[in-house]
Amino acid sequence: MNRRVFIQTMAAAASALPLVAQQASLREWGGPVVDCHHHLRRTAEANIAHLDGSGISNAMVLARDSSAEQIAAIKAQYPGRILGWFASTDISKPEAEELLTKAVKSGAIGFGELKFHVAAAGPELRRMYALAADLGVPVLVHFQEVPHTSTEGTFATGFKEFEVVLKAYPKTRFIGHADAFWANISADYANESAYPAGKIRSGGITDKLLGDYPNLFADLSANSGNNALSRDPEFTSNFLKRHESKLIFGSDCACTDGKGGGVSQAGNPAASRLAGKCVARETLILLRKALTPGAFHRVTWENAHGVYRLSMA
Repeated sequence: MNRRVFIQTMAAAASALPLVAQQASLREWGGPVVDCHHHLRRTAEANIAHLDGSGISNAMVLARDSSAEQIAAIKAQYPGRILGWFASTDISKPEAEELLTKAVKSGAIGFGELKFHVAAAGPELRRMYALAADLGVPVLVHFQEVPHTSTEGTFATGFKEFEVVLKAYPKTRFIGHADAFWANISADYANESAYPAGKIRSGGITDKLLGDYPNLFADLSANSGNNALSRDPEFTSNFLKRHESKLIFGSDCACTDGKGGGVSQAGNPAASRLAGKCVARETLILLRKALTPGAFHRVTWENAHGVYRLSMA
C-alpha cells in the first residue's frame, strides 16, 4: 500500500467512528484499532470503558451463544463501536450445533473462543470445525497444554498434531490462540511451561503452519501472544514480516479501565509480569515498535475485516 492510499484508507475508516473514538484512536495509535478478543462484560459501559481507556476504537466481542440481545443493546447505545461477535457454547452437549447455528442466524459472525477440556482433534471440536465450514464462519480455538492453577486443567490439547485438522478441514478458517499456540512458535517447546522465556528456536510448529496453510490465522491476544512477541525481538521482527497478513490483534484483557486497573492479569499467576498493566496497550506498543505504519494498520484493522468479515453497520 503506497502512502496516499494508506492515508485515504485510514481517513475513511476513522470517519465512520464516533468523534471521541476517532480522536482517541488517532492520538494513541495513529488510526482505528479493532480488539478482536474482547470478552463481553456485564454492562455496556464496562465494555466501552476498556476500549476508551486503551485508545481502541472498536471491538469484536466474544460471548455466549445467547448474547444477541445484549450485544444489540450495546450497539444501540454506542453506535459503531462493536463490529461483530463470536458465539460459544458447551460443545460437549448434543445441541451445541443447533445453538451455534441459531447464534449465527442471530448475527454472530464466528465461533469462539472455544475453550474446553477436549483434544484439538477430538470429536467434540471436529463437529464445530465442520459446522463452521458449512456456515462459512471462522472458529477461534484456545490451545493450552499446561494448567495455570492446580484445578484449571488443559484445553484443546495436541496442538503439535494440529496439521491433521488443517488438512481435514480446508474450508474452515481457524484462528489460533493461547499458550500452546504461541509457545510452539519455538521449535524446542516441550509443553514444559505456559509461557516459555528466552530465545526462540526457528522451525516452530506455529510458524510452519501459518506459512503452509492459508486457512490458519493467529490471534495475538493475552499474555501468551504478548510473551511470544516480546521474548526474542530479533525473531519477532522476521516473524511479523513473514506472517503480516495472518496476524490479528486482540487483547483478552481483564483490566477495567484500559490502563491495568482491577484484576488485570492477577488471576493468572504465570502471567504476573503483566499484572497491573493493560494487555491491549502493552501489545499495541510492541506492534507499533516492530511494524511499519502500514503493517501496523493491517494487523490491527485490515486483517480482522478480511478474515472475520467485520462490518461498520
